[in-house]
Amino acid sequence: MARRGGKLLLVAAMLQLGIPSAAAADAQVNTIQDVFRHLRTCWKPPPPAKARPLDITVVVSFNRAGNILGHPRITYESAEASDDDRLQYRIAVMEALQRCTPMPFTDAMAGAAAGRPFAIQFRSRKTSPPTQERRA
Repeated sequence: MARRGGKLLLVAAMLQLGIPSAAAADAQVNTIQDVFRHLRTCWKPPPPAKARPLDITVVVSFNRAGNILGHPRITYESAEASDDDRLQYRIAVMEALQRCTPMPFTDAMAGAAAGRPFAIQFRSRKTSPPTQERRA
């Protein structure tokens, strides 16, 4: 990943389950918050019959055109999840990224976001149990 101007921008946001507005899906991405709003429109967690709810974090970077730069990397998954639950959620995360790219950046946001890692938390559990975290 490119390091420009010293520090890397690392942003975390929680994508809660909910119904996103149609306007967010069509809007240009002009701010960091817009990145997460746009991703929320693409997130479809696995149905409860396929996997128990879990929290998962992916780190992803984009180029100026809004395409994924390099390979997204899973950096966190709930510790109590089974291997099958993790697999189902990893697939759902990658499908969300595919649905949302290329990211419709404005010219200003394209320059600001290009090459910067975004840590995106997909949370599907209502509360986090007081167990130990399992890092991916």
